[in-house]
Amino acid sequence: MNKKILLAALLAMASAQANAQRLTVEKETVDCGSVAYAAPVTAVFELRNKGARKLKISEVRTSCGCIGVDYPRHEVGGGESFKVRLTYDARQLGRFHKSAAIYSNGSKGPVYLTMRGVVLAEVEDYTGSYPYEFGSLRADKNDIEFDDVNKGDTPEAEIYIRNAGTETLQPSVMHLPSYLSAAVTPQKLRPGHVGRISFSLNSEKLRDYGLTQTTVYLANNPGDEVSQDKEISVSAVLLPGFEGMTDEARKYAPRMVMSADSLVIDFDGKKRKKGEIKITNTGRSALKIRSLQMFTGGLRVTLGKRELEAGESTTLKVTAYRDELKKAHSRPRILMITNDPERAKVVVKIKTK
Repeated sequence: MNKKILLAALLAMASAQANAQRLTVEKETVDCGSVAYAAPVTAVFELRNKGARKLKISEVRTSCGCIGVDYPRHEVGGGESFKVRLTYDARQLGRFHKSAAIYSNGSKGPVYLTMRGVVLAEVEDYTGSYPYEFGSLRADKNDIEFDDVNKGDTPEAEIYIRNAGTETLQPSVMHLPSYLSAAVTPQKLRPGHVGRISFSLNSEKLRDYGLTQTTVYLANNPGDEVSQDKEISVSAVLLPGFEGMTDEARKYAPRMVMSADSLVIDFDGKKRKKGEIKITNTGRSALKIRSLQMFTGGLRVTLGKRELEAGESTTLKVTAYRDELKKAHSRPRILMITNDPERAKVVVKIKTK
């Protein structure tokens, strides 16, 4: 075969292959969950032209006349992303499964987009009560705190969940540590229904006084992959016991006095800010700060001394990092466990502006 002809054929083939793979979709199916009758619902799809040449949508065909389509009529440059919106009029009760075929010069055949959900006669607004998303599940909180736990206690806490999807789910809690158990009721959660997760803490299995933290994961169904968007933060504060301490011994106990119980940090456009609290032992024996911990990331602390003789003082220095604190699940606080029987647990609240 003539070399020029062969080269032209290879170039044509490469061009065809490139064109065939240019149009990509981030998520081909959007689950709209429960929607109200006759209240139009819109699904938004992210698409991208991965090729170097401009892409043009020539036609969009929908599965029925009940679907409206919004897409760019202009050419999309190489490497650019764009959105296609499908709107269903929701004028028929029950489950729906609607699709649209996208025809363009960026693929050999059509690219299909699908929206699905269920139309109900009435839909309650749960967005305020269940603001946290875990796939198709919504929850009223994404963190659990067991405060002021004494050795031998078995405190409990609850998270309420709602199935906002269109399929029956079997929620489960993954990666539970040995000191924590969880029970989901009901075991199978139908679309639109509410359930409960009961957590129980076995304090006998906590190793150290002070703060113990872990992360568990809420799965829509057993076997789901662990990911950051399914995290639930769990913390427990185990207190030292002073039950056997006599009144005479308490007279000679240390006394922790602080210049402030909280810090207000105004970032004022900066990424990092510092604050200080003075700690003084006004008691009659040595004050020992046994534990110094943070409930969240985004804080760095230093303490001049961990043990203060009677009358001595030291400074707690706190550095707050704005961007890290924005990612925290729970409120920024600092925990200290001491041998002061009146202040065995000290929590310094960090308020940011």
